[in-house]
Amino acid sequence: MSLSTPSGPVLPAADANIEALLPLAADETRVPLLDGRWVRYANLDGAASTPALASVAARVAEVTPWYSSVHRGAGYLSQVSTALYEEARHTIATFVDAREDDIAVITRNTTDAVNLLASAVPGRTLVLDIEHHANLLPWQRSPHGVTVVTGESTVARTLAALEAELVGSRHALLAITGASNVTGESLPIDRVVALAHEHGARVLLDGAQLLPHRRFSLTATGVDYVAFSGHKLYAPYGAGALIGRRDWLDDAPAYLAGGGSVQRVTVEGATWSPAPARHEGGTPNLIGALAIASACEALAALDPVAWEHHERVLRERLVEGLGAIPEVSTAALWEDAAEPVGVVTFTVAGADAGLVATYLSAEHGIGVRDGKFCAHPLVTRLGLVEGALRASVGLGNGSEDVDRLLAGLRAFVSALATGELEGRYRSADGLWGLAADPRPLPRIAGLAALARTASACRG
Repeated sequence: MSLSTPSGPVLPAADANIEALLPLAADETRVPLLDGRWVRYANLDGAASTPALASVAARVAEVTPWYSSVHRGAGYLSQVSTALYEEARHTIATFVDAREDDIAVITRNTTDAVNLLASAVPGRTLVLDIEHHANLLPWQRSPHGVTVVTGESTVARTLAALEAELVGSRHALLAITGASNVTGESLPIDRVVALAHEHGARVLLDGAQLLPHRRFSLTATGVDYVAFSGHKLYAPYGAGALIGRRDWLDDAPAYLAGGGSVQRVTVEGATWSPAPARHEGGTPNLIGALAIASACEALAALDPVAWEHHERVLRERLVEGLGAIPEVSTAALWEDAAEPVGVVTFTVAGADAGLVATYLSAEHGIGVRDGKFCAHPLVTRLGLVEGALRASVGLGNGSEDVDRLLAGLRAFVSALATGELEGRYRSADGLWGLAADPRPLPRIAGLAALARTASACRG
């Protein structure tokens, strides 16, 4: 059985095996297991950081020989690099359908982008307690203050709680996630924007988890600012972006004072450049910006219907499989939420999340995240005070990755029940590891500390 879509392609049914939608640079990476076998790494930790797309890695290799200083350089390579950098900025802004008068500031990551905007907001900020720390901690330090609203059990009641704070308030900004990094759920962006704008507040969307999974438009949604990271968008080369309305960013003090952010300097002071240069002091990350731009081009070329269906199939396969394991429970925010992106958080009864993650890695070659996912208030409210596990699916995953995780979890539950895990794993200061790790390390430089740890375990 297959599904026909309005845009043309014939898509596989939800129960069919599907392959990765785009090739990754790490597709053939193999890792050693405890039993001596080597297997292809099943990376289900993209919500923390994605591998590079193969096309992104190729683009970085292509432009590296032409790297030089950007802006103000007369040398040939400097001219080439400057052109590449500014074209990358344009491509990144186009990817989120920026308005004509919006600007794109190249940052280090989402955290950096939100801190930049926090330095520019001229009033109080409103947030929910569901936020990643990147969209919570900067507002706690804001001189104008922050109001944190506790999310309710439904989308409707959560929107009502936000509106209650906005009515008659002097909030300048509502900062909200585009998709939860814990559950993948989101509030309807159009209704959030309408509420905020009705009461005179602008909207920042933390797009770190949304943009790797869905198309997004500043113009169509009316969102005022969006922040995201290259390392979650298949471009892990140390750059991110803040894109949105110019006025606050032009009026704000330079975020990083230094070369490139000024028009004129005297010993008494400086005349600052307008944004975005105003906030990009120092030598910018040309390679990181080019990597994000390359990823944006690859994602923009995808059929959005095929993209969403690919992820929906994988997420449904994962959730249904987890539900079939009695010892496993999944977490959710809202009973009336729309379809989440490919992020699923779960627990295994009677087992520390760190132990489960270590076992899956050592015995099945699977990468998942364990802990509180830099979202402590939300994880605590969900009752996951000891932490949980998170699996995330994306463009580089196929059915085999999901099936291997489910098989690994079933094997773990069985081994836990029979005591087979005893003595093989140990916890030190809350961190799980192997009591003795015979797995060889990759033959690459820079692993001395890991080698010492492995040697100590064997001793």
